[in-house]
Amino acid sequence: MVRDYRPGAFLLAGPTSTLLAEGERAVVTESDPEELSARVEKALADSGAQVAVGALPFAPGAPAHVVVPAEVRRTGSAHPCSAAPAAGAAPVSVTPVPSGAGYEAAVAAAVALLRGPGELRKVVLARTLRLGFAAPVDLAALLPGLVAANPQGHTFAAPLPGGRTLLGATPELLVSRTGTRVVSNPLAGSLPRGITPEQDRALADELLASGKDQAEHRVVVEAVEEVLRPFCRSLHVPAGPSLVATPTVWHLSTRITGELADPGISALRLAAALHPTPAVCGTPAAAAAAAIADLEPFERGFYSGAVGWTGADGDGEWVVSLRCAEVFDREMVLYAGAGVMPASVPAAELAETSAKFATLLRGLGIDLPGA
Repeated sequence: MVRDYRPGAFLLAGPTSTLLAEGERAVVTESDPEELSARVEKALADSGAQVAVGALPFAPGAPAHVVVPAEVRRTGSAHPCSAAPAAGAAPVSVTPVPSGAGYEAAVAAAVALLRGPGELRKVVLARTLRLGFAAPVDLAALLPGLVAANPQGHTFAAPLPGGRTLLGATPELLVSRTGTRVVSNPLAGSLPRGITPEQDRALADELLASGKDQAEHRVVVEAVEEVLRPFCRSLHVPAGPSLVATPTVWHLSTRITGELADPGISALRLAAALHPTPAVCGTPAAAAAAAIADLEPFERGFYSGAVGWTGADGDGEWVVSLRCAEVFDREMVLYAGAGVMPASVPAAELAETSAKFATLLRGLGIDLPGA
């Protein structure tokens, strides 16, 4: 089904299911989370459709883009692509924004804020790579390889206003709802994978033992628990994180499960309530957002937002839009971020973002050493 993707369609391919949606019955753009859920539910009821798909932006107050599609296909099978990533076209221009040195300076400034007298406990800082190509980017040709390269991730292509597409392969589930069962799987605390099996295992052990990364992870888990608990009659939060890996990065992971008290609460409403978590913004949210606005020299748009679907019955799945790029015509803007804590080292956070860029670049068959 991934090979049936055409530009303008919506695709979400995960470890156990794939959804492909095409056409438009209705489009909902709304910045207020409560109003967004109500308007999407009304659009589904008015059209008789069963599913709406779309993307939530990073910034509170920015409009979401949700579509009630004309046609939806779903499969319960695992990833349907096994081919290796095809060699992607080499970019004719590569522009980092900020530069590597500029990013390290921003991390150092954030560390100074975190160690100061203010309330900031964590902030996530991102950087971008702006790639220019000689010909329009062929999304349909690139997607099968990206899916195959990330078998445990969630690969997505989500249409955005103005003919743009958000393309990515995220490891992080924001929230899913099946009946009254709710699952959220926050990731926070990361290290690049090793080159040899021995080095890889040592890095995994280092991450699990890291006080800085454990503290970073705990902040996110506590925030997710705080949001979900009022919605749930029961909620299970493991006592500590486990390790999960993408092809390029180790992550600390906690799988949180619960049972909804009110079956009328939709997956979209839960996603809007949870977003943005400290995994993509920081904590407290207002202080972290202010630091991001001061230290990041670009607008995030839909990066570090969410991509997913919600059903007329309230079920759905929303993933955090990480390891992603915004694509338009001959340009691709890649995004990657790292959680900054008081003990953060700027060079280490830069290396973490490089490893995260590699997830998408390798899946797209693009070789950019030192990105």
